[in-house]
Amino acid sequence: MTMAAMMSKLYAALRQANGVTEEAALAAAEEAYAPRDDIADLKSTQRLHTWILTFNTAMLIAIFVKTFFQP
Repeated sequence: MTMAAMMSKLYAALRQANGVTEEAALAAAEEAYAPRDDIADLKSTQRLHTWILTFNTAMLIAIFVKTFFQP
């Protein structure tokens, strides 16, 4: 389902509510589906932490192998 379809369904539901103006319903629908910068920041931070954890794990395994399995 596209964002436009979801926004139109929310808009229609808000318009059916008693006492809601068209401008208020449209503004609420747009606000509900606006991209969130804070969520994007969290996702990029999680990606960075995943990369760091993977790198540290690989280095730990390399040190372990070099320490115990080299003659």
